[in-house]
Amino acid sequence: MGLGTSDDAGVYRIGEGCALVETADIITPLVDDPFTFGRIAAANALSDVYAMGGRPITAMNLVFFPVSALPGEVLRQILAGGSHALREAGCCLVGGHTVEDDELKYGLSVTGIIDPAKVVRNSTARPGDRLIVTKPMGTGIVTTAIKGEICPHHVEVEAIRWMTLLNDRASVLMLRCGATAATDVTGFGLAGHTLEMARGGGVTIRIEADAVPLLPFVRELVADGMVPAGCYRNREHVLPHLAGNGTDDRYLPFFDPQTSGGLLVALAPDDAAEFLRLAGEEGLFAVEIGRVFPFAGYFLEFA
Repeated sequence: MGLGTSDDAGVYRIGEGCALVETADIITPLVDDPFTFGRIAAANALSDVYAMGGRPITAMNLVFFPVSALPGEVLRQILAGGSHALREAGCCLVGGHTVEDDELKYGLSVTGIIDPAKVVRNSTARPGDRLIVTKPMGTGIVTTAIKGEICPHHVEVEAIRWMTLLNDRASVLMLRCGATAATDVTGFGLAGHTLEMARGGGVTIRIEADAVPLLPFVRELVADGMVPAGCYRNREHVLPHLAGNGTDDRYLPFFDPQTSGGLLVALAPDDAAEFLRLAGEEGLFAVEIGRVFPFAGYFLEFA
């Protein structure tokens, strides 16, 4: 599995019952604290492996650093934050590469392992499936407000809590419940990644707009104009495939580019109910937000 399917990671079989899951992701700073930025970047990179149902085992740092503009202590703190997230994931840091650049960027290449028979793809949702998300939306809007210095402190803290939360437990649970398809919600936003799932499966997906969980204060920040440019680019990409009017500003959080977002999981109805039940028992966030239908001439609908 590789570029042709728009899956979250490449999968390469290396033997009977074992395959590698390989991915890489790099981001620019979202928060002021370098240690926290490192944690977010690492959680974001690990997420692609979790979305496929894999277990990350090794990682390599990828750093672009403005040596003349920032002290070395900033780099040390970023790498310490990344290492913190990797230790939490049980993933071994085995090296990396640093490039001098005018703009600070940090990420990781990550390798995981998986049983080839248990790979969860983003293109295999079936009519009748229910859709569940495992984190609220709005991190792009919140981090735009952080950069604009108008984000309430408690909203920033809440967004950081979600961005540093690993998707490991949600990944294990989706495998346990027999997920038919999954992806993680990242740069293309909820609508963009749902569109990929719908196009891959040749189905129509209906998102129940009122059911989509948002971070606190997101709608107020949208009203204040704290909307990243990527949100509008995502909307332009999705609109031709969306039934009805998607330009209402109340839908903007659905196009918001997420960093280290949650999993978007498709499950058969009984399996979805079991996922929600077990998530509640285990203290995991999980909300049902939509359904999968036979293809109706369009891929996506907001209800």
